[in-house]
Amino acid sequence: MKKNNYNVIGVMSGTSLDGVDLAHIQFHLSNQKWAFKILESETVGYSQSWINYLKLAIDYTENELIKLDTAYTKLLSNIISNFVEKHKIQNLDAVCSHGHTILHQPEKGLTLQIGNLAEISSLIQQTVVCDFRIQDVALGGQGAPLVPIGDQILFSEYDYCINLGGFSNISFEENGIRIAFDISPVNTVLNYYANQIGLDYDDKGAISRTGKINEDLFNNLNALGFYHQKKPKSLGFEFVKEIVLPITESFEISIEDKLRTFTQHIAFQIALALPNKKGQMLVTGGGAYNDFLMERIESYLPEIKITIPSKKILEFKEALIFALLGILKLRGEINVMSSVTGAKMDHSSGKIYYIQE
Repeated sequence: MKKNNYNVIGVMSGTSLDGVDLAHIQFHLSNQKWAFKILESETVGYSQSWINYLKLAIDYTENELIKLDTAYTKLLSNIISNFVEKHKIQNLDAVCSHGHTILHQPEKGLTLQIGNLAEISSLIQQTVVCDFRIQDVALGGQGAPLVPIGDQILFSEYDYCINLGGFSNISFEENGIRIAFDISPVNTVLNYYANQIGLDYDDKGAISRTGKINEDLFNNLNALGFYHQKKPKSLGFEFVKEIVLPITESFEISIEDKLRTFTQHIAFQIALALPNKKGQMLVTGGGAYNDFLMERIESYLPEIKITIPSKKILEFKEALIFALLGILKLRGEINVMSSVTGAKMDHSSGKIYYIQE
């Protein structure tokens, strides 16, 4: 389906469990350059019961995962249909959906995003492009990160693009090749400790700001093997559950000190990830609202000009880029770069489900 204008919805659910991000976007291709306009956008929060299901799913049996996938596909279908109806959106070319990651163990050839079952197209009565990661893992790649090709196409004016969500990830050009990788956990850990004191999250880093750095914990975190692995590399919630939390929990210090120390750890690892500490950096994702975290990043990178974009781009950049990945799939064009994921080759990833009459 090659043309110059596309009318699509991008859908994303991240590991921080904030909810489902939906963005109605119009794309235009002119002189081999893509332009976009985000129209309606919305984050639909999960109920507490769904948050619990998704948190616990990493330990589910195969049969439990199948049931969860079916139930989540119905939930996601309802969320998308309500969004379309609420905003009276018509003439869509496709709904491009990431789904929600439950398992990500590319070293074992495993990645699972629920909500990508074929029946979603019938339930919402739209063409659906989804399940973008599994093909890359089958080709020997990490299946992540997938956003960098969107950074290259839509945000090429920045030297670095960083997203601060459940995890941090970075994308940049090096010797004419796009490089990208996950850096460290962010909100998966910060929210975990905020939850322990009755908060959904540490608003603007206010709690972290009151804590003190525990040098032993800080050094233990920075010594983790993942940070010394060669790229490409990616993270899943398994890393947090099995490696990070056992370390942070072993320290008998206050929640404030744990938040403060981990915030410093995030900033330290981001600074290490930049090959050149000068230039312009675009920061998106919920972590960009954490003023204290941003201050810590700036303290390590005084010669980097940090840009936090408009609210729509900041909050819906991943939904925006998965919408673009869906369009590239519809066009039969490359939407995953082997230089980023480590796959055997560049490829056009994802599945297309057309409405079954």
